[in-house]
Amino acid sequence: MNIAVCIKQTVDTEAEVGVDAEGRVLTEGQTLVIDPYSEFAVERAVQLVEEHGGEVAVVCIGGDEAMPAVRHALSMGAAAGYLIDDRALDAADAAARARVLAAALERVPADLVMGGCKSADTAGAQTMPRVAELLGLPCVQVVTALEADPAAGTARATREIDDGVAVVDVALPAVVTAQQGLAEPRYPNVRAIMQSKKKPVTVWTLADLGREDAAAPEAARTRVVRYRAKAARQGGRIVEGETTAEAVAAAVGLLETEAKVW
Repeated sequence: MNIAVCIKQTVDTEAEVGVDAEGRVLTEGQTLVIDPYSEFAVERAVQLVEEHGGEVAVVCIGGDEAMPAVRHALSMGAAAGYLIDDRALDAADAAARARVLAAALERVPADLVMGGCKSADTAGAQTMPRVAELLGLPCVQVVTALEADPAAGTARATREIDDGVAVVDVALPAVVTAQQGLAEPRYPNVRAIMQSKKKPVTVWTLADLGREDAAAPEAARTRVVRYRAKAARQGGRIVEGETTAEAVAAAVGLLETEAKVW
């Protein structure tokens, strides 16, 4: 079976992220890595291909700075990469990116399309469901386990829901989004890293995909007003009392008078 994985490059989740005076995320000097949720999807895709045969291809939007993320996916076992490099997409929202990815995926035949359930930077959780809608494919989100039966043309996904998990059987082709726990990403060895440099990476522009209109300002569905750093976390408060009942009563009183929770 052939699997296409949409990946994204983000600032290292271990790094301290800052914003400039206009509210834009500062990336200069930061370590850029493949998004963790994308990495979960790549790992499970490679595992499925190792079980059933076929190839994994990765599709990414970004410039030269995103190439390391593509190469990382190739070193994990993907066979080919596709990079959509167009500066018009720098400020594109999820709707525009989904239109571009859908156009690219129409040129990358796949029995299964995968991606992260969200990204570690914006956590919008919109792009992959939009891709599924544009491609007319069923979509199973927040998946923590995935099996496939290529002969039957089906896949079985376990996904998180509010009060537990749901097991979903879906006909292929389909779109599946990865949650943490789907797979433990492998650490590519030196040989895999060297081999990844010989694997093909096709670079497309919006013109190549025939979607110059996708990133037009009037096509945007959302607008980022600003980003701001999260407020510093404050220490907790210990509520004491002679008895448990007194401590509970004092805590309830503080929730009402200071925290204003009701």
